[in-house]
Amino acid sequence: MMTDANNMLDAKNAHELNKNSGLKAIGSWALEYIVTIIFVLFVLLGFAVSKDVSLNYFFSELNSRVFRNAFLVLSLIIPVLAGLGLNFGIVIGAMSGQTAVAIARYYGLGGVSALLLCSVMSFFFAGLCGYFTGKLYNKTRGQEMIASLIVGYFANGIYQFLFLFVVGVIIKVPATHPMIKPDGIGIRMTVDLMPVNKGGLKYALDNVYKIPFMHALLILALAILLVLAIRYWQNIRRGHAHKNRPMTFAFNILMCLVIAGISAHAIITKSSLMMIPKVPVVTGLLIIGLCFFTEWIMKTKLGQDFRSVGQSQHIAEVSGINVDRTRIIATMISTILASWGQLIYLQNMGTLNTYNAHTQIGLFSVAALLVGGASTSRASIKNALFGTILFNAMFIMSPEIGKSLFGQPALGEYFRTFMVYGVIGLALGLYVWKANKKNKIVIE
Repeated sequence: MMTDANNMLDAKNAHELNKNSGLKAIGSWALEYIVTIIFVLFVLLGFAVSKDVSLNYFFSELNSRVFRNAFLVLSLIIPVLAGLGLNFGIVIGAMSGQTAVAIARYYGLGGVSALLLCSVMSFFFAGLCGYFTGKLYNKTRGQEMIASLIVGYFANGIYQFLFLFVVGVIIKVPATHPMIKPDGIGIRMTVDLMPVNKGGLKYALDNVYKIPFMHALLILALAILLVLAIRYWQNIRRGHAHKNRPMTFAFNILMCLVIAGISAHAIITKSSLMMIPKVPVVTGLLIIGLCFFTEWIMKTKLGQDFRSVGQSQHIAEVSGINVDRTRIIATMISTILASWGQLIYLQNMGTLNTYNAHTQIGLFSVAALLVGGASTSRASIKNALFGTILFNAMFIMSPEIGKSLFGQPALGEYFRTFMVYGVIGLALGLYVWKANKKNKIVIE
């Protein structure tokens, strides 16, 4: 009888232990993705309180915003993996892209060929700026994020001096040019990039080829299904079956099938979802190309160096890796990619807001990456893409929430500002708290 009682007590204790472990795991997961959870709830709240937001409007806005911003957010991944943290300095890349666009627009160049020329010019501008920025990061080890903010402000001062004073005073330009201010000194606040058919850069990339949104969604869902299946089979064939997570795999397959089913139904029935604006195929392929580039480069010797330096600079240096050089290369790649991302952004907007277009690029891109579940030391393509979608969904719903709750859509702008800075502050605070907790455990 005593043995049976002990066995029952042991079983009860084991059950309580498993229950506590499960609750602890859930709590740990919720803390890890608290930023993402907050944004998901915010978007759901928007749909709950807003009566005027249709799925067509939501997906139309989201479609445009995601293709406009995804490349910029993806440019942040490599610096994070290389231990540089969140690179607010991508604004320097954005300014490089804008400088190239201003030159092309001044000489009246337009179309895809002009955009290619801009990408070449911005490659050299951003590469040079990225090199010096990387040198600065090596002098400010451990404080790279602060340094990236400050260097962004410094570069902005040089950029404004160039466009407000040098153009017109040192570099003589005709005052009659539509880009130049009436007094002949400096570039106007807003420059119309003009449509491609009028010799401009507006939609130069987006209008190359487009397909209906639901067709693109169906193709994407089927492509992801194929990739998931191939990876699952390869893990089994290579003896890495432990990498296959059945629950995660089943959930991903189910989501892809649901999306494919909805898309196919919309196409067959020609529902109102077919009214969503078409998807720019070339822009989408460039974003996908960057995803594959990021995956590829992380598998090369250079990518392994990035990871090694990101995990421990001391161990990497002992292993024979040139840490300073690796960090500079990571910064240069990120800056160049950001300059190209700004080109995609500007041709989609159709106007060059000369002195303000780049100012919030760093903050918004960093916030979008964090919303996707990334941290200052860990980031992935999934974090970047999911964060871009969720962050822009918040931008769409903010005015509607302000209008529904307070009767003033303008309050949505305050929501946006609060959420952007709040996300960055919360993420950095959690990172410091986790680091301190980890160090405490190690010491004890």
